[in-house]
Amino acid sequence: MTKIACVGEAMIELSMDGQSAKIGVAGDTLNTAIYLKRSAPDLTVDYVTCLGDDPFSEQVREFIATQRIGCDAIRTIPGKSPGLYAITTTDDGERAFTYWRSASAARDMFQFDGQFDFSVLEGYDFVYLSGITLGILPQAVRLALIDHLQSTDLRVIYDSNYRPALWEDEATAQNVTRAIWAHTDIALPSIDDEMALFRETASDVESRCQKSFINGALKRGAQGPLSLGSDVVQDYPPAKKVIDTTAAGDSFNGGYLGALLSGKSQAEALRSGHDLAARVVRHRGAIIPE
Repeated sequence: MTKIACVGEAMIELSMDGQSAKIGVAGDTLNTAIYLKRSAPDLTVDYVTCLGDDPFSEQVREFIATQRIGCDAIRTIPGKSPGLYAITTTDDGERAFTYWRSASAARDMFQFDGQFDFSVLEGYDFVYLSGITLGILPQAVRLALIDHLQSTDLRVIYDSNYRPALWEDEATAQNVTRAIWAHTDIALPSIDDEMALFRETASDVESRCQKSFINGALKRGAQGPLSLGSDVVQDYPPAKKVIDTTAAGDSFNGGYLGALLSGKSQAEALRSGHDLAARVVRHRGAIIPE
């Protein structure tokens, strides 16, 4: 059975609606893990992160378990707590985020008594990471993780998911992203993130990704994904009504990977990812009802 480790930060989510807020649990790689498991129930999907021993950490852990995501790789750090973020949206569905995550337990992933330890990743076929996963880690841990992945048989799935506020500076983000791209087996970049990170035009990003990656998809929003590594030309109907674009890319990744890792064709996987994302943006918050 194929086993996937999704690595990142699970956070408490406040989805704002006027003066009211709905409390949930989300995070970019967790969102993808949930949609991946829903799309391909036969796959083993585990979440790798760190949480504290507080009530909110327990709420996060319970939520992950209810989504049929494995929790055995979640490490508890006494005295720590999860991060928090709030989502506000405009009338056209675009979202803005406010974060409280500087002391999040997830920032201590792969660190034990001053040493690096990546043994939690043993036994998996794939590891799924994002630019947010790497962005929250100290630079020394990022580089050690990339070196570890290079030295193992783990197949890497990566979404650059660029958030400038998580990085020391743009140059560091560029260098780390180039390093992880060089060892990526399934690439899932978003065109807006790549344009922002590398200061390229849309056509430059499309050309570079098509030349650089042997498998994956370049997410382009309503335009539909661009196939990487194989020629697939098909139409993608836009979402009927956009309420909230939160987790649009994450859900695409989950739908795409669920189809691809279940043996479906690239064309079917692209369609599955796009169709799922088109459903997700019609709801508020990252995780829609199953």
